[in-house]
Amino acid sequence: MYFGKIRKPASSRVPPNQNVTTAFPVLHYGNVPHYKDMQEWSLQIFGEVEKELSFSHEEVMNLPQTQYKNDIHCVTGWSKLDNVWEGVSAAEIARQAGVKETAQFVILHAEEGWTTNLPIKDFLKSTSLLAHTHNGELLTPEHGFPLRAVIPHLYFWKSAKWIRGIEFSEIDKPGFWEKNGYHNYGDPFREQRFSWDD
Repeated sequence: MYFGKIRKPASSRVPPNQNVTTAFPVLHYGNVPHYKDMQEWSLQIFGEVEKELSFSHEEVMNLPQTQYKNDIHCVTGWSKLDNVWEGVSAAEIARQAGVKETAQFVILHAEEGWTTNLPIKDFLKSTSLLAHTHNGELLTPEHGFPLRAVIPHLYFWKSAKWIRGIEFSEIDKPGFWEKNGYHNYGDPFREQRFSWDD
């Protein structure tokens, strides 16, 4: 696999044992969805909320938009700096649904039944968003079109591609990679790659 030009990290922005790349590697499990009719796509918000919601693609694009610049870190060892994302803040989605105090976790649901989990405080960080654009261009299908999570302070598998649902939950529900040996939280600066890492 070609990661593009790689250089050794030279700043505290890069977690331990990561290499900086200028490429944007494509890594995923399962098929890449291609949508022929966006009217068939929707985003469901459910669980511990005051009102369950269903957004069409057009409705998502009409929500208040935000732009955020960040670094991303993949559990496989690459980091990509200075990414500019555009989309809807995670906090805006929570505000629209009216999240109940009983919600302690967020489960991100993607295509083919794929999920990942994170504490609600991480989902609601000002840096967390649901992105449709990366560095000024719409996401490609391989990178999560039409919508992917961006949770930059955690390893990038937590930034699920092809989001179809956001579940606010009282209990934690480990997702696909978490059930298959990855760390339940995934802090790159503590190198929480696998379930046995502190």
